[in-house]
Amino acid sequence: MAKKEEYVRKPEWLKIKINTNKSYNRLKNLMRDKRLNTVCEEARCPNIHECWSERQTATFMILGDTCTRGCRFCAVKTGLPNELDWGEPKRVAESVEVMGLKHVVVTAVARDDLKDGGAAVFAETIKQIRARVPGCTVEILPSDMKGDYESLHTLMDNPPDIFNHNIETVRRLTKRVRAIAMYDRSLELLRRVKEISPNTPTKSSIMVGLGETKEEIIETMDDLLANNVDIMTIGQYLQPTKKHLKVERYYHPDEFAELKQIALQKGFRHCEAGPLVRSSYHADEQVNKSSAQRRIKYMKGYEQSEGEQLTNYNF
Repeated sequence: MAKKEEYVRKPEWLKIKINTNKSYNRLKNLMRDKRLNTVCEEARCPNIHECWSERQTATFMILGDTCTRGCRFCAVKTGLPNELDWGEPKRVAESVEVMGLKHVVVTAVARDDLKDGGAAVFAETIKQIRARVPGCTVEILPSDMKGDYESLHTLMDNPPDIFNHNIETVRRLTKRVRAIAMYDRSLELLRRVKEISPNTPTKSSIMVGLGETKEEIIETMDDLLANNVDIMTIGQYLQPTKKHLKVERYYHPDEFAELKQIALQKGFRHCEAGPLVRSSYHADEQVNKSSAQRRIKYMKGYEQSEGEQLTNYNF
């Protein structure tokens, strides 16, 4: 008789408060109207109700909704993507303006079918956002582009305010957790960003609860710091469906507090760590001082138009 798979009960501190107020519903309607995807929805982020209800940060997912990779932790659907939609960057920028965002995160599905991995679309999205809402700071979260660093130069022609690329897990578990991505290739990508644009803050994230040890988490911190990463986020892995990797254990909030303290003591400029922390959680608080000053400069006296979209959504 087959052994019954052990079930790890979800602790009390992971219970999520659902808040679908008017702001949440209007934002959801806006996304559908603009034919846009968000990682908040596609990856089943536990903070979607908090962020969307309070309009703190929205994370747009460009390059379609179908990923060419099949990572065993991720709920985003995989398969053969559609053709590129070059109207997408403009629609993202229009939505940022309508929502009145001061900081926006732009991520994407992995597009290994594209020669540049989608770098040109990222660059155009940054350009469109800054043209439409000059005071808005922009964080991007691209794939590793399979190590094509010519494409990275294309993307960094218009540097974001934060460049984010997630290492996701410790070295030992990378092959089991991620698809195609490589631990050292992710580190090299983050290092090369600093070489191209030394003043652009870099950021990376790991999930815990997949079977890693504390020593391995600390080793990952050291590896990120050795490649000049400024910001780190640490969150609890939550199994999105039964087809995905199971949770090996749930970390207590006190353990996250300890990991945050270790990260800051080691030299990270900022660290977010907690059971529900995700890569873009409180992202607006992580913008460096120079970017914040640029945002303030442009936001002073900046008036949104009284166009039809603003009237319709009334944020």
